Amino acid sequence: MPVNLRILATLLLSLSAIVAQAADVTYIKAGSLFDSRSGKVLANRIITIEGERIKAVGGLDTAIPEGATVIDLSSSFVMPGFMDMHTHVVGHLDNYFFAGYFQSPHRATIGGVVNAEKTLLAGFTTIRNVGAADYADVAMRDAINAGEIPGPRMAVSGPGLGITGGHCDNNSLNPSFEERSDGVADGPWAVREQVRKNVKYGVDLTKFCATGGVFSKGTKVGMTQYTLEEMQAIVDESHMHERKVAAHAHGTDGIKRAILAGVDSIEHASFLDEEAVRMGIERGTVFVLDIYNTEYTLERGAANGVPEENINKEREVGTRQRESFSLAVRMGARVAYGTDSGVYPHGDNGKQFARAVRFGMTPVQAIQSATAVTADLLGWEDRVGAIQPGLYADIVAVKGNPLADISELEDVDFVMKGGTVYKNQ
Repeated sequence: MPVNLRILATLLLSLSAIVAQAADVTYIKAGSLFDSRSGKVLANRIITIEGERIKAVGGLDTAIPEGATVIDLSSSFVMPGFMDMHTHVVGHLDNYFFAGYFQSPHRATIGGVVNAEKTLLAGFTTIRNVGAADYADVAMRDAINAGEIPGPRMAVSGPGLGITGGHCDNNSLNPSFEERSDGVADGPWAVREQVRKNVKYGVDLTKFCATGGVFSKGTKVGMTQYTLEEMQAIVDESHMHERKVAAHAHGTDGIKRAILAGVDSIEHASFLDEEAVRMGIERGTVFVLDIYNTEYTLERGAANGVPEENINKEREVGTRQRESFSLAVRMGARVAYGTDSGVYPHGDNGKQFARAVRFGMTPVQAIQSATAVTADLLGWEDRVGAIQPGLYADIVAVKGNPLADISELEDVDFVMKGGTVYKNQ
């Protein structure tokens, strides 16, 4: 009798394990499934999800156990979760340009918590945050990964590197305040030290400013910042620590210098010429052009306290940047989806899809730019960017067909990240 009881106990434990495993499996019925690698649309697929990851993708003959959790998206267009490669989620919620001078930086981190959830609910399940003081984005990433707050997967840069008085510095106050951004470093050894410091405090990538920018005081958008020697030191040190490098670069000369230095991506890339695009293609550089936010800045910038100097620089950049986007697409460069969120309200990340199509991409290319291409840029193609076995179950869906009307992606109906549903309309 005791032997039989032991056998019974073993059977009950086995049965409990099977039931628990079944409860952890979800099945999604996808009417139209976008294959981000091939660009093809597959009809009537069943996605099997176990825990955080995709276990299988099959046809309607997939066996679904009775009582299993089933999400019916059979009338929807299903895609991998989107990715935005240029965001600034840490920030004050009132959108006032000079809020950082009057509100605690801790409040900006709280704003980041709100902004991260808005970004996730917009269907962006992975982002790069390129620039945040005091490693606030590192803390946010860790809190999201720990399940403490909702938000997208984050690859973060911490403080962006920049020259004294350049775009990555703070230049608004008079000298008595001794204002200086966290990432300011001048000279090859100083930039190496800053990269090492960033790695010490947990960043995933390096971001540096290779030219002036729109929203800094006293910098010319096209002017190159950092010598080639300094840029090469940044790239070499970062790559030695297995961190990729994103270079903020508007001006043509600064773009070419950063490409020669070996950066992995050029951010903004406003003043491209054919030579710069060819250089990028030859060296595998990815271009990340934010082609929506100009509209918001010109419409709402003054009301948000943006100085006329900066609005004028946006007028100088906007049209030319869109021409550069068209040129890069036409020449076959790798163009990844990046919006510069924070310049416009968070959660509107999807509005750039329509601009990508307007300025040269097909709808298929636009979606790939925010899925397969971005996964490759991150080096996370084994984790995200496609609906394939082994990858995270990061999935979005819309009721309409975005290949017919790309604006469908501005308001997604369904968002899953890591097997957890965050939005289902």
